[in-house]
Amino acid sequence: YIEVCRRLDALWPGESETKTLLVNSGAEAVENAVKIARAATGRPGVIVFDRAFHGRTNLTMAMTAKLVYKQGFAPFTPEIYRAPAPYPYRGVSTEDALAGVELLLKQDLAPESIACVVLETVQGEGGFIPMPEEFVRALRGLCDRHGILYVADEVQSGCGRTGPLWAISHVGVEPDLLVSGKTLGGGLPLAAVTGKAELMDAPQPGGLGGTFGGNPVSCAAACAVLDALAEPSFRERAEEIGRLVRSRLDEIAGRHASVGEVRGLGSMLALELEAKSGDEAKRVTVAAREQGLLLLSCGLYGNVIRLLPALTASDEELERGLSILDASLAA
Repeated sequence: YIEVCRRLDALWPGESETKTLLVNSGAEAVENAVKIARAATGRPGVIVFDRAFHGRTNLTMAMTAKLVYKQGFAPFTPEIYRAPAPYPYRGVSTEDALAGVELLLKQDLAPESIACVVLETVQGEGGFIPMPEEFVRALRGLCDRHGILYVADEVQSGCGRTGPLWAISHVGVEPDLLVSGKTLGGGLPLAAVTGKAELMDAPQPGGLGGTFGGNPVSCAAACAVLDALAEPSFRERAEEIGRLVRSRLDEIAGRHASVGEVRGLGSMLALELEAKSGDEAKRVTVAAREQGLLLLSCGLYGNVIRLLPALTASDEELERGLSILDASLAA
């Protein structure tokens, strides 16, 4: 446990002294990040964004913007407020999104009542949409002006998926709290909240924790994952995979009129289909599965085909999968 915390503290995307809490899942980590923010600020409000996914606990369902994950489970935790996030392909610019945040602060809640802003640096379930640098920087500035904490949800985009260890490093912004998971445990249940030390110390003793959080087997796996991520050759290969897959996706998109956009960062890439319907994406994923390739759709309309290849994949494996995707789009 202590070794994983030390390593995550050393990998913090900034200069602050930090501490780390280990838990079992991304949702649990997000929930604890909100608890820490509320304890540190004495404020209740939480701002989240359109198309966000943060988990399936009661609090994180309230924070999540996907009906299928929420329907039938109300009532949800209060004091969660939703703002627009940029979605350039569908016409929501950074300026539009920032105007929406400002409107929220004028008509729904005062800035001094907000504990934190929680943002996925690359929206995952929402469609693999990278948040523009100017949007992230503007949010950081807003937080600084009003004493609001910035929580970076890197459960899906972290651990080298976008090239650097954390996606927020593309922007050069230091968060107050950072949530990691998924890849961190190497397939075993582990997630983390890493944050500025004075914030992590804010909850009273006993306020954070859980029976199996940071269990020894998961921590051993995390040490192996972090060993791999520390190798320059591994990071170089991860970046190479991102370039290779992006190049092939651009080629594939050029051959299929149904593809509206290719986007993403590093190896966290996606195709958005033009139609605002999940029917075509479902057809493609079924056709791919019949040829031995498992694909997942995502996005507001269910029309985004996401790719998150294993960073240990060979060029031959990547090419085989991409060829199946190409054929499935044509089927």
